[in-house]
Formats: sequence, structure tokens, C-alpha cells
Amino acid sequence: MFLTLWATPRSTSTAFEWMMRQRGDFVCHHEPWNELYYYGEDRVSSRDANVDAKKGHTYAATWNELAAAGREGSVFVKDFVYSVEHALTDEMVAEMTHTFLIRDPMLVVQGLAKHWPDCSWEEVGFESLHRLFHRIAARDGVAPPVMYSGDLLDDPAGTARAYCDAVGIPFIAGALQWEAGDRSEVSWYGEGTGPWHDNLRQSTGIQKPQTTYPQLEQGTRLYELYERAVPLFDDLRQHCFK
Repeated sequence: MFLTLWATPRSTSTAFEWMMRQRGDFVCHHEPWNELYYYGEDRVSSRDANVDAKKGHTYAATWNELAAAGREGSVFVKDFVYSVEHALTDEMVAEMTHTFLIRDPMLVVQGLAKHWPDCSWEEVGFESLHRLFHRIAARDGVAPPVMYSGDLLDDPAGTARAYCDAVGIPFIAGALQWEAGDRSEVSWYGEGTGPWHDNLRQSTGIQKPQTTYPQLEQGTRLYELYERAVPLFDDLRQHCFK
């Protein structure tokens, strides 16, 4: 099984991935395409253009590795659609079981702005996520599973159980608890990985973050990113399972 969780940034997706790692029945991959997007030999972003690309790290090689693993066993990938949409063929889409995780776009933009005040519309993630959702829904004639971050934080066990039911895997209650500590498995982004996962390192389960976000002022570029995301979020929100 090749199970993919496509998320919006800052949406508790890495905590959900950490829960999937605790299950023990999936080989989990943390943002393999997002790493390519910024650091691969055929990277798309120039955000860290001054950093040398990783030798041999390409979209084609990564896909071949992930697809082969998914055919042989159970693989879980958490990533952002914007990182790979340009390379995502119909054949690749057909290999995966697709699920989606969304968050209130105000919190998404605020969360990104805390570390990347120059974040782009593409990096906000909603447009590509929305496009892939409807691409799959049109192909299958039924909407793929969509999870809302607010539900996950309010009721981790109930939402995780609903997710498992939606994709046909057993719910494992014990996977919802873990020990605080190192999270090097999910820290790949340059030397500044630390702040992105401070809450996860301190956590012992999926819990509401106590993060203070910068306010978005109307009329600013960041507020406009939020406004552009709202209708896409509203459309996806109506498909969320309970």
C-alpha cells in the first residue's frame, strides 16, 4: 500500500505522521518531494539557491524508490502537493491512495510567516492541494478522504480512527502516545530545521499547539495570501469526514 497524506503547511501533519510511525506497520517518509523542491538536483525553488544541490537526488530517482517500496510493502508519505505537482503524472497518481489534511488558512499563513515572512502563494499550499483533490475526485467519481486539523486536535483518537476507517487500515490506539525527544527523522530542512518542530519534540501525543503567531494586517501581502486561500479551504472543508 502506498498511502499519501497531502497537507497544507503548519497543519499538525508532522504530528500525524509521527503517529503513523508509532504504528509499526508502515515505512514512513517525511516530505521527500518537498526536500527535492528545495534541495534536489532538479529543484524548483530558488529559496536556498546558495545551498549545493544533493547529488543524485532527483524527482525520478525518488519516485522510483517510493513506488517500488509501495509495491512491496506498506508505505506512508506526508508531503505538500506544490512540491511535486509539476511532475505528478496520471500513472503516478494511480499508484497511490490519496488523503488530505487541511487547516484554517489564517493559521496556515500565520504559521508560515513566523519563520518565512517571504512565503509565496505556492508555498501556502492550498491551490495545488485543491487541484489534486478535484483531479482525484473527478477520476474516481467520489471525493478522497479529507481530514480537518481542528478535528484532529479536538479529538485525536476519534479523528485518527475515522481516517483509518476511510483508508481501510486498522486503528491502533497505542500509536497516539509517544515519548518526548529527538525528531531527527523529520528534520531535513537545512540548519534551521529546529523551530519547525519544537512543539513535536516536546509532545507526547497529538495536542493543541501553544504557538504565538504574528498578526496579519489587512491590506498586506500576507493577508492577501490568506484571502486567496479562503474559498479553496471552504470548498475542501465541506468534504471533511467527521
